Amino acid sequence: MSRIGNKHILIPQGVTVTFADGVISVSGSKGTLTQKIDKVVTPKIENNQILFVKNDAEQETDAKQGLYRALVANMVKGVSEGFEKTVLINGVGYKAQVNGKKIVLNLGYSHPIEVEIPADLNVVCPSVTEIKISGIDKQRVGQFASNLRDLRPVEPYHGYGVRYSDEVVIRKVGKAAGKGKK
Repeated sequence: MSRIGNKHILIPQGVTVTFADGVISVSGSKGTLTQKIDKVVTPKIENNQILFVKNDAEQETDAKQGLYRALVANMVKGVSEGFEKTVLINGVGYKAQVNGKKIVLNLGYSHPIEVEIPADLNVVCPSVTEIKISGIDKQRVGQFASNLRDLRPVEPYHGYGVRYSDEVVIRKVGKAAGKGKK
């Protein structure tokens, strides 16, 4: 039994949801998102709510019911409110700036790194060490933030690198910790 899949999704004011030919489409003030739905699950749209109904009783169907419910819930939130992820840069001389459709990162390498910003995302640098990524698709926002983080993962001794704003970095003590009187 899927606990997540059995929950209703409330459709906020200004958001329209349609289902036709195995594709669910969610439109709102910020844009439109679509998702293909497997035939083992059927969405029922009524009274400003969406409920996903299983077509058979297999365990795999329970998983897909929860999966599609979560994906559509993220779509509804994305087109009404949007998603935002903040990435922080820490290090001597490390900085970021947005130039047109590219973000230029200086991360301690011998050359600056230029990353193309996808058309459906909005990237802003409020300061040279902070990058805010926003968009309507949760997966695209998270993947772009992850791609930036992978350019220079945080090292545990000084904390230099690129990390999420809510990420906890466990710092290690250097060589000096092992030295002492015997």
